Amino acid sequence: MKYYTGIGSRKAPIEILEFMNKIAKWLYNRDYILRSGGAEGSDSAFESGAFEKKQIFLPWPGFNESLVEFIEIPQKAYEIASQVHPVWETLKPYVRDLHARNAMQVLGQNLDDPSDFLICWTKNGSTIGGTATAIRIAQENDVPIINLWHEKDRNRILRNMNI
Repeated sequence: MKYYTGIGSRKAPIEILEFMNKIAKWLYNRDYILRSGGAEGSDSAFESGAFEKKQIFLPWPGFNESLVEFIEIPQKAYEIASQVHPVWETLKPYVRDLHARNAMQVLGQNLDDPSDFLICWTKNGSTIGGTATAIRIAQENDVPIINLWHEKDRNRILRNMNI
């Protein structure tokens, strides 16, 4: 199986969201399975292009009105997220749920099968927000990161897609 993590800011520009959707469709046709988190913005753009080839990891049942089946977040996911989050101890439990599910987005349901790559968009290409946790987990597991904020990353994808 081939997996990729498709995530990013809830506030990505519309043209980036449209590009993410095209990327997801392109990867769908190449038998890649999306791993994402059901949030508005980037997650939703990837999810709608991945059709049925997706694994959506929610922080709690019904998150963002999702009808996707909730998969319980294992304790190990909290441990992984706590190791990369700079102020884990200050987070409220529901915020920890959001960050812990990022471990599953990168490492899979059983946390033992890293994605082939991670595609995201973050403002100024920064490691910020919930996406930062996923990026740090990807870095710890040698998962290549493509941040569509960077023109070189967008161009690399365009060349691969031949568009």
